[in-house]
Amino acid sequence: MNPITILADIHANLPALEAVFADIDRRGLTNLYCLGDLVGYGTFPNEVIAAIRERNIPTLMGNYDLGVGHDSDDCGCAYKTAEAKALGERSIAWSNAHTSPENKAYLRQLAEHILVQVGDHKVLLVHGSPRRINEYLYEDRPEASLERLFEGLEADVLVCGHTHLPYHRVLGSGRQVINAGSVGKPKDNNPNACYLVLTAEGSELRVAFIRVAYDVERAAQAIEATDMPNEFAQMLRLGRG
Repeated sequence: MNPITILADIHANLPALEAVFADIDRRGLTNLYCLGDLVGYGTFPNEVIAAIRERNIPTLMGNYDLGVGHDSDDCGCAYKTAEAKALGERSIAWSNAHTSPENKAYLRQLAEHILVQVGDHKVLLVHGSPRRINEYLYEDRPEASLERLFEGLEADVLVCGHTHLPYHRVLGSGRQVINAGSVGKPKDNNPNACYLVLTAEGSELRVAFIRVAYDVERAAQAIEATDMPNEFAQMLRLGRG
């Protein structure tokens, strides 16, 4: 069966997205989906949205897309410190000011979830969780809590984003939770862009995280050339935060 290819959390990082598209094209991958958060933190919101729209990629609404789409000062993020909160407020203010009205309208109409069939598996794509767009599903969440996420769902595989930390967990029931990582703002100490490929042969689901090197300096220096906080440039260089 043809695989499905999943992108998440691009965050206005055009150099990363371009490198990922080049890798996808080189591999001949199709059936692309995006879990959202096209904007925020980076300085290419309109260019990223245009690139996603040009390929007609089915895309979910991320919490940042929701905020910017509605010109809100709240990105739906969870901040651990006052300093991080202040940086986040500057990021969404910049993103609101530099995203076109047409693209804000596009962000407002994005879907909340997408259900796809991959071999014998029903795969639910979400941004945060099936319950909330901005719920963080970390890898160390107790298994019972992850199992409860499937209550009332048709799916046996859940694919999420939002944390920017890729992982794959198989639960005791056989259900699976997968985080696709982040194209444009990795947080796992690896600055390379990350995307996900799912391939199924009957009941076997193969999960591949693809890492792609890109011109990090182009993205970082673009941040430093604006009044977006320079801290976000350093986060890209380090693959953190």
